[in-house]
Amino acid sequence: MSEPGAARAAGRPARGAAGGDSDLAAVRAAQRTRGEFAVLYRRYLDRVYAYAFYQLRDHHDAEDATERTFMQALRGIRSFDDRGSTFRAWLFTIAHHTIANAHRRRARSRTVAMPDGFDRPAPDADPAAMVGRAEELRRVMEALDELSDERRQVVLLRFVEGLSSAETAEVLGRSPGAVRVLQHRALRDLSRRLGG
Repeated sequence: MSEPGAARAAGRPARGAAGGDSDLAAVRAAQRTRGEFAVLYRRYLDRVYAYAFYQLRDHHDAEDATERTFMQALRGIRSFDDRGSTFRAWLFTIAHHTIANAHRRRARSRTVAMPDGFDRPAPDADPAAMVGRAEELRRVMEALDELSDERRQVVLLRFVEGLSSAETAEVLGRSPGAVRVLQHRALRDLSRRLGG
């Protein structure tokens, strides 16, 4: 599987979204002045953190992966080339690899996660509503966990993070057609697991 950056370095455009990149002006500013990267950071911080949290299920690990993603993006922003790619796909490719590394570190360290419900809710929260939301979230997360890794990645990137099929394909190193097939199968599996 080739890296998008490797394709650009070899002079070939990387697979990416058709059309313009709405982040391009901010990217060009950040390439000229590193301080301008703050615009991109603010734009994508919550989304990268959410992507990391969905996969790592730990606030501290997700924060660490988010920080590592943005540090690597900041170091590499001058080498970003938009030919055939978008900044968003490039950033989420970095996040994807950073999260994979976090999973490997976690497997080596064999840490035990805190039990569910460890964080205490706010005192004025509606307990019945919280239980309902928590149960629904638990069912969805369990159903996502039962999907293959590629199908889970497609669902997270497409529907949680809002990446296009082409951007998702770039992040996962697959063709857009393969992403559409994975998406169709993932949604069919989720629907079956969640009872329609």
